[in-house]
Amino acid sequence: MDHRQRQLLASGVILGIFFVVQLGALALVEPFLEGGLQGSQDTSNPGISIVYIAGILVATVAMLGIIRYGGENVLRLVIIFSGVYIAFFVFGALVPPLGSVGGVALSDAFALVGALVLGAALYLYPEWYVIDAAGVVMGVGAAGLFGINFGILPALVLLVVLAVYDAISVYGTEHMLTLASGMVEMRVPVVFVVPLSLSYSFLDASMPETANTDEEDDGTRDTDDQALPSDPDQIDAEVLNELGPDRVGEIDDDVFAEADLTEADLDESVREALSGGERDALFIGLGDAVIPSVLVASAAFFVETGPTVSILGVEATLPAATAMVGTLAGLTVLLYLVQQGRAHAGLPLLNGGTIAGYLVGALLSGLTLVEALGLDGFL
Repeated sequence: MDHRQRQLLASGVILGIFFVVQLGALALVEPFLEGGLQGSQDTSNPGISIVYIAGILVATVAMLGIIRYGGENVLRLVIIFSGVYIAFFVFGALVPPLGSVGGVALSDAFALVGALVLGAALYLYPEWYVIDAAGVVMGVGAAGLFGINFGILPALVLLVVLAVYDAISVYGTEHMLTLASGMVEMRVPVVFVVPLSLSYSFLDASMPETANTDEEDDGTRDTDDQALPSDPDQIDAEVLNELGPDRVGEIDDDVFAEADLTEADLDESVREALSGGERDALFIGLGDAVIPSVLVASAAFFVETGPTVSILGVEATLPAATAMVGTLAGLTVLLYLVQQGRAHAGLPLLNGGTIAGYLVGALLSGLTLVEALGLDGFL
């Protein structure tokens, strides 16, 4: 199996992971509600989303500061604790009632043990399959919890604002790339990791350096200040080899298209950079799976009009089902773009596909556009 085929297979696995997260969130909507986990008093108030988004901004600034000043160990423990906390609710919803001993519900005891085992595995042996398993549990739990607390309008506001924020933070300020790199180095379940070979080990993998990594002076020429070629006539093997693989990717693609370049004279690392390189694994953020799934779970809970469909035995409203289809369509486009070798913001495509899919299903269910957007209570 060549590298291209392995990438396609890994992309299929990522599609499967997103499907499982969304299906799991749908399955947990009712158990979470019955468990008294709907804390919002007014689930139709878009102010819920604004508060949550403000919390994300504060948390992002805090995490960047912690990473910058060497507090990764503390942050890692906080994230693992969050995983244990969410896993407790997920396992609690899955374990059937088993009675009680000494006033303690056995189902809660089993849920706590399962959550602690997951946390111990994350702390002691954060291999890729441990990270992915924890990510699925956290994703299912977070999406289900937010879904029953965010009505349609708050969910839509959340998806739109976070899609814009993701685009700005990746293509503009680029701080999200720095944050993602720092998080990946801590080996915590904030990303899904899908290897491209059976021999891959997340524990042994070297992480890509962030843009602000300091380089030790080894006597070689610093190419960071060297101007990038802006004319096809300026591009030759000597120039590209001197720039190195990290900087050739910054050269405009249109300049390369017109250059008369003989790749045989290029260093191997530079050739790999020009062709997009060969990844050892595909990475995609946990938030990319959770945020679109909030609307899926919300549509399953708050939309009461129209037909329902059964997805592998899980009942869902038509808008929830079409929102899932929209997410997977957006994810397919995102994975195609990522395989071209450049980082891309995930939420614009994912959230856009989810919202489009939801609106199609809502209108087919007989809702007006105003009702579908959750504005009927305000007009």
